[in-house]
Amino acid sequence: MTDPVDPDRPGPVTGTGPALPADAADAAKRAAALRGEIERHAYRYYALDAPEISDAAYDALVRELEGIETRWPELVTPDSPTQRVGTAPSQAFAPARHAQRMYSLDNAMSLEELDEWFARLGPDVLERGCAFVTELKIDGSALALTYEHGRLTRAATRGDGVTGEEITANVRTVRSVPLRLRDQARSGDSDRSAWPSIEVRGEVYMSKPSFERLNAEQEEAGQPSFANPRNAAAGAVRQKDPKVTAARDLSTFIYQVADPRSLGLRSQSEALAWLRAAGFRVNPDIEVCDTRERARAFCEAAIERRHNLPYEIDGVVVKVDSFAVQDELGFTAKAPRWAIAFKFPPEERTTVLRDISVQVGRTGALTPLASFDPVLVAGSTIARATLHNADEVARKDVRVGDTIIVRKAGDVIPEVVGPVVGLRPEDAAAWKMPAVCPSCHSPVWRPPEEVVARCTNVACPAQRWERLIHWAGRGALDIEGLGYEIVGRLIDSGAVCDVADFYTLTADSLAALETGRARKDGSAVTLGPVVATKIAANIDASRERPLARVLYGLGIRHVGSSVAAALAGAFVSIERLEAAGEEEIAAVEGVGPKIAASVTAFLANPDNIAVIRRLRSLGVRMSDEGRGGPRRPQTLAGLTFVLTGSLEGRSREDAGNALRELGAKVSGSVSAKTSFVVAGEEPGSKLARARELGVRVLDEAALEGVLSTGEPPGSET
Repeated sequence: MTDPVDPDRPGPVTGTGPALPADAADAAKRAAALRGEIERHAYRYYALDAPEISDAAYDALVRELEGIETRWPELVTPDSPTQRVGTAPSQAFAPARHAQRMYSLDNAMSLEELDEWFARLGPDVLERGCAFVTELKIDGSALALTYEHGRLTRAATRGDGVTGEEITANVRTVRSVPLRLRDQARSGDSDRSAWPSIEVRGEVYMSKPSFERLNAEQEEAGQPSFANPRNAAAGAVRQKDPKVTAARDLSTFIYQVADPRSLGLRSQSEALAWLRAAGFRVNPDIEVCDTRERARAFCEAAIERRHNLPYEIDGVVVKVDSFAVQDELGFTAKAPRWAIAFKFPPEERTTVLRDISVQVGRTGALTPLASFDPVLVAGSTIARATLHNADEVARKDVRVGDTIIVRKAGDVIPEVVGPVVGLRPEDAAAWKMPAVCPSCHSPVWRPPEEVVARCTNVACPAQRWERLIHWAGRGALDIEGLGYEIVGRLIDSGAVCDVADFYTLTADSLAALETGRARKDGSAVTLGPVVATKIAANIDASRERPLARVLYGLGIRHVGSSVAAALAGAFVSIERLEAAGEEEIAAVEGVGPKIAASVTAFLANPDNIAVIRRLRSLGVRMSDEGRGGPRRPQTLAGLTFVLTGSLEGRSREDAGNALRELGAKVSGSVSAKTSFVVAGEEPGSKLARARELGVRVLDEAALEGVLSTGEPPGSET
């Protein structure tokens, strides 16, 4: 006997798929019904963890909708479930300003510090019997979602709390993020058009099983594995191609409404209930505690059960429930007084140190790395940890063969605490930093009064990728199109080894570059002539960048954009800089002995000189002579500006470069020597420091006046 047919359930999955409707009118009705059904099942699966149908049946619904929208593309809507995957890769992440500042939280590193926070709330709060909400602190990446008229219009990272990066196309692929809010969240009979703009916050994360599966795939493909689920999730939402994000199996927990009062919400517990009703996935492991003793007990219990959860947590967030009381308590400069993050104490284990190797970073920094027998710490197995520098190795006196104590600093970063000296083998020898780079065998240089030893070879393979990206970056040679993926492919193909190799590339060679993706027939997808021609033109244009950008692009230690501009102004050509002595370089305004020593060491390396010679032979500008000198008169010479806050008309980097073109020095800190502080929106502590020292403050309009006229501000206040 067969089961009765339910017309609201999908039919069996077949190889041919469901039949298409007869005409556009029927297709529109069926598409609307499918969207509603898919939304309902997605809500039950991702928000309620109570699915009604199998994954295969759910996929059949999605495929049927895809078939209709392919046949009748005019029926595609922005909030259709089919639009979660397939958005064209973006070239950059635009800035996204949050509706309200995303504050960080103060930390309680022990139960005793948690008790101190309760006490700081004051007797009034506790005597009034104010409830607390305890929420597991998800170890993911902060996320802000904006909905207009109930539809998702923007997703952004936390950034600096004021402005993040827009990642909407990527977040649309995360199936636990609703593309539109559920009608159950509306108040009364209001329609969607009457809803206010709503911004919600939460965490996007990767579950433990998904993380393990991802690392297994990485290892199988010969790619480096991810350190932890948090890093994997943060990297996944910042992919250029949303299809990569979609493949990472991310999820979310949403826990905050940025402006809950606009929805008539009076407490955090009410906000969480509204979020659930609106279709968001809210962590079910949340408790409203009527006493601080219950809140404390929740934190203690979380320590014991953290490893049994399917996702990583690194603590518990405790919040005062009432928004009215939150308003009374207010904020410090960086965090709310009404919330605290109780961080779990680090777990310590013992293991055996098997090796101390050396890792070479982008700037040539040589970092000793401890390799030890794998050990389970704070829920994951670790086998390596940084030892930071040679002085730190000596201070801890760890030696190969030692039994060592390891933990996770902040419950995230593997750390070697020290050796168990009583178990040390008799033949264990003290470790020393090698005299040559393990990657290229160039001499290792340790600058005076610094703890980090460095390889100074600009062509060092270990530094290659990041050095190439730095050269092509906006502040240096500004070669649009040469991002991480393409540069990585150029390195893998052997087309590029150092920055001079960029100028040997042609449009044809770039067009043939394989992207690492394949067509349905198995053939490789190449970059293609359109993109290749644009990149080749951008490379060619970069040959004419001024000397200051070249010096900055070379990645000389301590030489930022302002120092590069000072050196270019003083020596005009790279030949003169090469011929200058250390004392002469140190005498340049804004340079000094430390930077001069770094520049001298860089130019004393024959490999670096060889790259510079090749750049010159390939047409890269190495001198400002005969080009009219500085582009504008140095009318701001001798003045020091500090930029703080967000500017509307231009980025702070652009404003700083424009000031430097007029001869000004741009500093990152305010002192008695500061001439002017330019304050945009949300200026922070630098503005307070300027007022304390009596430094004159300019607004953005005054800055634009300076840049347009080239004249320093007048004497009026």
